Amino acid sequence: MIKRIGWTVVLMAAVLVAVVAWHTWRLPSRQIDVKPVASLALERDAVAARLAGALKFRTISEGTAGDPHAEEFERLQAYLAQAFPRLHATLKRELIGHSMLFTWQGSDAAARPMLWAAHQDVVPIAPGTESSWQQPPFDGVVKDGFVWGRGSWDDKGSLVAQMEAIETLLAAGYQPRVTLYLAYGADEEMGGGQGAVEIAKLLKSRGVHLDYVLDEGMLVTEGIMSGISKPVALIGVAEKGYASVNLAVSMAPGHSSMPPQKTAIGMMSAALAELERNQMPAEMTGVAREMFDTIAPEMQGMNRVVLSNLWLFAPVVRKQLEQSPGTNAVMRTTTALTVVHAGNKDNVLPGRADAVVNFRVRPGDTVGGVMEHVRQTVDNEAVHATLDGGSSEPSPVSPVNSAQYALINRTIREVFSDAVVAPGVVIGATDARHYKDVSEHVYRFSPVRAGKDDLPRFHGTNERLGVDNYLEAVRFYVQLAKNGSAPNQTGVAP
Repeated sequence: MIKRIGWTVVLMAAVLVAVVAWHTWRLPSRQIDVKPVASLALERDAVAARLAGALKFRTISEGTAGDPHAEEFERLQAYLAQAFPRLHATLKRELIGHSMLFTWQGSDAAARPMLWAAHQDVVPIAPGTESSWQQPPFDGVVKDGFVWGRGSWDDKGSLVAQMEAIETLLAAGYQPRVTLYLAYGADEEMGGGQGAVEIAKLLKSRGVHLDYVLDEGMLVTEGIMSGISKPVALIGVAEKGYASVNLAVSMAPGHSSMPPQKTAIGMMSAALAELERNQMPAEMTGVAREMFDTIAPEMQGMNRVVLSNLWLFAPVVRKQLEQSPGTNAVMRTTTALTVVHAGNKDNVLPGRADAVVNFRVRPGDTVGGVMEHVRQTVDNEAVHATLDGGSSEPSPVSPVNSAQYALINRTIREVFSDAVVAPGVVIGATDARHYKDVSEHVYRFSPVRAGKDDLPRFHGTNERLGVDNYLEAVRFYVQLAKNGSAPNQTGVAP
């Protein structure tokens, strides 16, 4: 009997190994087969210098009262008009506050227009870090093969690359078949309420329905995802929602020599510890599952085996991915304890303790679900939870099986020919979410190569963009414009 059981176990194990091997072998590549486009001739130094010039303007979003940087936006826009004369002579420009909407009219009136988005504003330099910059953040220096400065990556690099691409096409006498809008917000770093929101409202009021929207977002990562040697270009098909929950505990203040059993700080600390300990569940479903399924056939060794058989290994993979902040954020609504205030003297028990917990809400969860999670996890009537007014639900998930996604996918493969393309979720917030009422196809991709050493530069010190990479970005937008206006491509209304 024991021998029979042993043989049964061996047989079952063999069958399982065979099934895993078969499933790994049969899983086809999802990468589309394209021919890389010929390298577009660009004047390297002049192109880099025009981006560097745009970085000299302190178009900073910092949430202060009034409009302290209004003149800087005006100076930037005057510079862009001088740097790209053909674009400004040909395209229609409209100002919405400091934000800009350009229209490049296409020849086909029946075709649905496209929209490329970027933003003019940048985040401030963290106080006390100025001396850590290898090049001053607002000098716009080109050195050692890089364009240095705040905004080179986020997001003047995309904005100026788009303008450079259109200027190049105009110089060649190109006329688009499909109308192209350029939407350049001036307050993306503060939520886009005066920029992208108003631009989207304006387009909707005119009855414009966009074929697709492309905004900043995910990158061409190199050496970041383990198990794959090729660069991975992720197209953001959705972005996470945003919810900040304000917690407050109120008690009678008192002397520290006679503390009660429960204090405001103690109860707040316990609530925060519970929220950090009991995170919302991680799920390998939806966009996250689509991303791993797309990348799996391109991986090597055991990574390919495991990701090709998530039906079996999903719990193990999920546990492993939870250990990395980046991959953990893809799978779940994240919990971040960001603000705590309590007390002002060492011998006084404070009468109030306040905290803010920031949640980035994954598609599939809701802001209402976050609030219910907070109430159930804290489970203390003395801790009052209220939702901050700046919350937003996760964006809709744009389709992967669409001509619009395929257009961007193909263009990436044509320009970044060594890259594996897959869908992904943007874990931050972009202006793209504001265009959901004028298009069902909203995507987020920045044609920027990034390695592990580059990621801390995002909103950080020594922001820079490689000159060669920037030329790739210009070529990407040139090719995307051509592909989008080609016959039998997107743009034709059903």
